[in-house]
Amino acid sequence: MATILKLTNPAVSSSSLKPRSSSSSLPKSLISLQTKTGFNSKVASSQLTLRNNHPLKASLVVKCSQSGGNGSSAKRTTLHDLYEQEGQSPWYDNLCRPVTDLLPLIASGVRGVTSNPAIFQKAISSSNAYNDQFRELVQSGKDIEAAYWELVIKDIQDACKLFESIYDETDGGDGYVSVEVSPRLADDTQGTVEAAKWLHKVVNRPNVYIKIPATAPCVPSIKEVISQGISVNVTLIFSLARYEEVIDAYLDGLEASGLSDLSRVTSVASFFVSRVDTLIDKMLEKIGTPEALDLRGKAAVAQAALAYQLYQKKFSGPRWDALVKKGAKKQRLLWASTSVKNPAYPDTLYVAPLIGPDTVSTMPDQALQAFVDHGAVSRTIDLNVSEAEGIYSALEKLGIDWNYVGTQLELEGVDSFKKSFDSLLDTLQEKANSLKLVSL
Repeated sequence: MATILKLTNPAVSSSSLKPRSSSSSLPKSLISLQTKTGFNSKVASSQLTLRNNHPLKASLVVKCSQSGGNGSSAKRTTLHDLYEQEGQSPWYDNLCRPVTDLLPLIASGVRGVTSNPAIFQKAISSSNAYNDQFRELVQSGKDIEAAYWELVIKDIQDACKLFESIYDETDGGDGYVSVEVSPRLADDTQGTVEAAKWLHKVVNRPNVYIKIPATAPCVPSIKEVISQGISVNVTLIFSLARYEEVIDAYLDGLEASGLSDLSRVTSVASFFVSRVDTLIDKMLEKIGTPEALDLRGKAAVAQAALAYQLYQKKFSGPRWDALVKKGAKKQRLLWASTSVKNPAYPDTLYVAPLIGPDTVSTMPDQALQAFVDHGAVSRTIDLNVSEAEGIYSALEKLGIDWNYVGTQLELEGVDSFKKSFDSLLDTLQEKANSLKLVSL
């Protein structure tokens, strides 16, 4: 069961940010970027504090349940303002049965859904809502993993139907539901391509995104899948260097497709945020100097701000213009891992400072509820570019290796999804055994 509950906001440390010089070791496309001047430190500080003393009002409740439903009424929220005023699409990072519980969220401004193996592991293992379909599947001779995919595909198809009107209204610009290939394929280039093609075919919905991890072996998979006209959500991006590879894979795929109309091939690049601070904060605490401790909680947003600069740089110029003439759409940046892991930080830390046009913010329950309750809507993603470069550089000078951070977080992310996937298959096997339907 996944429920948004009443929450209280944590106390927040509000140390000011001091501009530093730009880093010379940023990815090649960032070195020549011209940063905006006139960074307002008061603006930056206010973006970090964000009314953090207000208890959350239970104004938006997500209740994925075994029976019944949400049933709560919806009204205009800050999520509508986020999209209409600033061009950012708010998505929901959760999916479970009954999928009709998404309807109040859609009415409240949610414009898409993301899922992953961990989300399905929680949904299927903690609810009886899947039992009837599961029983029918194993009785018909399906093995456990095949039954798992049938359960997942039904949820994805049903969710796609709910968001179909948004997809149609935006001419394929929004209203997507994401489903991930097996995490066991993270090191298998061709296996990932085949899995993506299969999922795309069996889901058979125009507004489905096939999620592919941004591991080194899967970057070529992204190009191949895009070239075949399949829309992709590239997930588990933790570094600027890997993000640039992902963009290039998307562009290469569009160019290799041979399609005269590229308008229906779209993509998002899921750049993970909070996990970056979780790891780097530990490294800073180990260093222990005042300068190091002052940088806690700032690495993730700084790197994300630079990712947006890279996005703007790569989706401009002659190469991109040639693709636009064929109807190509930008691969939007999607902010993932937006829940706050450290209770000392503002509960909208990974949402409010990352608002900008042509982006997506996918939020789990707590982040979504916090932003609806007291989030401020204004363009923030490029207010602090020079500041972000300074933080990025300062962390390097302290010995923080951004490539190591990206690699480590990628390994942890893949491993976490594999464990969730394997755990769920074990749970389903036990459930099948208990129903005396199949044997080990």
